[in-house]
Amino acid sequence: MHLNYLLPALSVLTCFGSCTSPTPTPGPGQNLLIAYNVLEDEEADNYEIYVMQPDGSGQRNISQWKGVDWVYHAMGDRLYLLSDRDTAHRHLFLWEMDAAGGQQRKIYPHRLYDSWIASRKNGEEFLVTTKKDTVKTFVLIDRNGQEIRQVFGTNEYKINDPAFSPDGRWIVYRSARSGVDELWIMDEYGEQQRQLTHYPPGDTTGGKHFYHAGPPTWLAGGQWISYISKQNANYSIFRIQPDGSGLQQISPDGFNEGWHAWTPDGQWIAYDGTDLSDANFDIYTMRADGSEVKRLTDHPRYEQAPVWVLAPPPE
Repeated sequence: MHLNYLLPALSVLTCFGSCTSPTPTPGPGQNLLIAYNVLEDEEADNYEIYVMQPDGSGQRNISQWKGVDWVYHAMGDRLYLLSDRDTAHRHLFLWEMDAAGGQQRKIYPHRLYDSWIASRKNGEEFLVTTKKDTVKTFVLIDRNGQEIRQVFGTNEYKINDPAFSPDGRWIVYRSARSGVDELWIMDEYGEQQRQLTHYPPGDTTGGKHFYHAGPPTWLAGGQWISYISKQNANYSIFRIQPDGSGLQQISPDGFNEGWHAWTPDGQWIAYDGTDLSDANFDIYTMRADGSEVKRLTDHPRYEQAPVWVLAPPPE
């Protein structure tokens, strides 16, 4: 889903591993929480941000805004969200808050397109997606909202969901340049563009309104990029190397696994999921090899797009 629609079959692993597996242990010295988005009130179109412990305990609402708050990114102990909290409904701007919902501030004064956000240099620079007139543009800004430069823009096809490589020198993003959404890669200046993924030509289950290649996530170390794709009539998580080789399906067919985030050490993944009936969206965790699956939420409302964030220090 981006905020403008709920994908009809986005995102779970039901238990192909063990649903009674031990709670994930974050990397050494890391006190991590999972932040995620909840459709609190569908009729009012009210999305709230919640956090919880990696074992699913301590679930609490930290945004408390009767409109749209949607967390797309985390860096250290900071969450980065698109919100309409000081403007008209679904007029989205970039905001920052800590994992307790405090220290809120608006970063960028211009309205943004509904898209994932990228950061580099330890959160000193961000790549956001704007739409001015008919031109959709990736804009590099600093942490105070000052524009550094426009990286790439076009009015010929759809682009969104950029992600920086760990060294900040490359950008992977979604593009409809080939006719369907695929992952493309370019350098930090918008040059050296090339197509990374290629949807199976014989698969007709992707349809018009489903992800052929969903929002990319660059794993620590830079050797792999993960994404979601609807293939064989269900969503799965895949990974591919930046040169386009080594394509692997991480999660099995038969369920829908969707928007996801990796722990900093790359050992655990949090994701949203649902069975093929789309009866519910919940948050799950699993190991990188697909084992030790655990369901963390079980509320009938939609709970989606988790990110890992450092917990705030105790008061």
